[in-house]
Amino acid sequence: MDITRLLTRYRKLLVAGFIILVLIFLTTFPLYGNDYYVKLLTFILMMTVLAVSWAMFSGTTGYMSLATAAFFGVGIMATAFLEGTLPFPLIIVIGGLLASALAFLIGLVTLRLKGIYFAIFTFGFVMFIGQVAYYIDVHILNNAWGHDLPLANPGTLLYWMLGLTVVTLLIIHFIRRSRYGLALLSIGGNEEAAEHMGINTTMAKVMLFTISAVFMGAAGAIYAPALIHVEARIAFNVFNSFTPILMAIFGGMGQFHGPIIGAVVYGYLDRTLRSELQEYFMVIFGVILVVVILFLPNGITGLIATLRDKLGGVIAKWRKGGQAEEHANT
Repeated sequence: MDITRLLTRYRKLLVAGFIILVLIFLTTFPLYGNDYYVKLLTFILMMTVLAVSWAMFSGTTGYMSLATAAFFGVGIMATAFLEGTLPFPLIIVIGGLLASALAFLIGLVTLRLKGIYFAIFTFGFVMFIGQVAYYIDVHILNNAWGHDLPLANPGTLLYWMLGLTVVTLLIIHFIRRSRYGLALLSIGGNEEAAEHMGINTTMAKVMLFTISAVFMGAAGAIYAPALIHVEARIAFNVFNSFTPILMAIFGGMGQFHGPIIGAVVYGYLDRTLRSELQEYFMVIFGVILVVVILFLPNGITGLIATLRDKLGGVIAKWRKGGQAEEHANT
């Protein structure tokens, strides 16, 4: 049995084994890794949650959401306001629920819009809620200097973020395999046809928008202590609305694992370039992004698939050549 057939036959087993090894590595890393790399892994996991949550909605329905910074910022501010008054697990839940409540309200109003109008509205909402949070903090609560959060154990934050990442991926996996997931794919393919099939497209989109926001808000609540100092302008940084899009494109939205690969690569490059080449970070990252868009339109997963197909063709030609030579010798 050749290696290609062997890999195909035991593909699920190999994938399961790889996932188990990754989980073992992540859960044991705080025991022997230094704090810098523990924080790096936490950041990468946080980016993974944002990327796959964004791709779950926008990649499936075709609606370009720029509201990620709003939901992520709500989770950060929930920790900033509630830290020290409630248990941290409850704060995480509150951050996710607040973000989902906002997403539900926004979705009811805006998910009847299509194309660029929805993207513009969601981006405007990020600006609006950031200004509202800043006004409340400064002018109502008289807290012009923001919130100083106590130092948190890096390993603890890693475990919380890892748990959220696993839950996020599992829920997305089951949604994709459900009838609801098929309805969402039909919306992304042809929304008018989906409506004629009897699908309530508006509510289907609103519910998915709400579910994705839960994970974004929870990720913000977990990551807030790593920022040490939090204020509205930091929490609602509009750049956080674009990074999930970049990660999904970088990894490839055509596959479930595409945004995950994009988040891992982006997260590592972001932290490394910012720490070692801070002055040239945006230039280098911009060049990388342009190269990916021009030469890898389907992302890293698309490149892997292309190389696999080409390699398979080379192997097939080599086999035919070998078989022809054997027949000639006989």
